[in-house]
Amino acid sequence: MRLSKPLLFNTLLILLTAIVPALSLSFHRQSRALLCNNSPSHCTTRYSSVPPQIGSHDSPFIGPLPSQNQNIATSAQLDRGVRMLQAQTHRAPDDPNAIQLCHTDCLLEDAGRLQDWLGEIKTWLEREGNGNEVVTLLLTNGDAISMQAFGEAFKQSEIEKHCFVPGEKEAVVGDLESWPTLSDMIARGKRVVVFMDSGAEPQEGPPYILPEFPYFFETPFGVTDPAFPSCSIDRPPNTPSADGRMYIVNHFLNVEVAPGIKIPDRLRAGRTNSRADVAAQVERCKAVHGGRAASFVLLDFVDVGDWHRDVKGEAGSEGGFLEKAKEAACGLLGGFGWGC
Repeated sequence: MRLSKPLLFNTLLILLTAIVPALSLSFHRQSRALLCNNSPSHCTTRYSSVPPQIGSHDSPFIGPLPSQNQNIATSAQLDRGVRMLQAQTHRAPDDPNAIQLCHTDCLLEDAGRLQDWLGEIKTWLEREGNGNEVVTLLLTNGDAISMQAFGEAFKQSEIEKHCFVPGEKEAVVGDLESWPTLSDMIARGKRVVVFMDSGAEPQEGPPYILPEFPYFFETPFGVTDPAFPSCSIDRPPNTPSADGRMYIVNHFLNVEVAPGIKIPDRLRAGRTNSRADVAAQVERCKAVHGGRAASFVLLDFVDVGDWHRDVKGEAGSEGGFLEKAKEAACGLLGGFGWGC
C-alpha cells in the first residue's frame, strides 16, 4: 500500500514528535551523568590533578558573630559549588567520648556534635542529582582525640560507607599520579575523601582518615593583607619543596581588632571572594610552585562574592561548566532537543 504525500508527512511528523524528545532527554541524562564536580573534564581527571576547587573555611560555624565564618548551612555551601569542607573538632564539654565542632574553644563557638554535621553532608550526597559529586573533608584535631572516637562519629552518621579508602597502590604519599580519577571513585561509591591535620593513623584507626600533611601543604593563614602576597609553604613547617604534594590556598581575610586578636573580615568578603581576587592568588601561587595549581582554595562567607559564577553560573544557576556541557550535547543533536 502506497501512502499519499500528506499522510506520509503526517506519519513522519508523529514519529519525530515521539522519538526526538525521548532521544534528547536520554542524551541530556547521559550528559548530566558525565559531569563530575560540575565539569565533564573532571571525570577523567585524577583527584590529585583536578583544577582548583573552592573550600569552606570553618564550614559549620554559621552566623553573624566574630567567631563565625559562614552565613549559610553546610548543605547550602555544597549547593553553591563548594567541594571541600574544613572544620575544627574538640572534646565535647559534656561527654569526654564525644566530639564537638568548636571554634578554638567550645565556650567561644559550639556548633554541635561532629556526627550531626557529618549526617547533613551524607544527606546532601545522597540527594537526587548529587550522585557524581566528590566532597573532601579537612578536620583539625587540636585535642588529640583518638581515631576510634572519630570512627564512631563517622559510623553513627552513616557517612562511613561513602568514605574513600586507598587501595594497595592508590594515594601513595609523594606520588600524585597514584590517585584514582573522580569517575573511578564515583563508580566505587567512595565520594568522601577525609584528611586530618594531626593524629591520623590509617593503620591503627579508620583507614579512610588520612593524614593531611604527607599529602598537602598550605599557604599562610590568618592573613590581614588583602593582596594575599605570600604563597610560601606555611604548613607543614620546614618543607623545602612542594614536590609530591597537593596544596591548599588559604584565601580568607582577617582583620586585627586588638594586638594578637584577629577575626574574619566580613566587610571585605565581597572583594576577597570575587572571581578576580581568587584567580589572582591562584595564579600567583601557581607561578611560585612550578606552574602547578592548588587543589583547593579556602574561603570564609562562601555565599558572598561572585566566585561561584565560574562553577555554577550566574547566581548559582546551571552555567559555567554545565553550560558548556549543554552546548556540546545540543551540537551532537544538531540543535534539536530539550533545552537546546
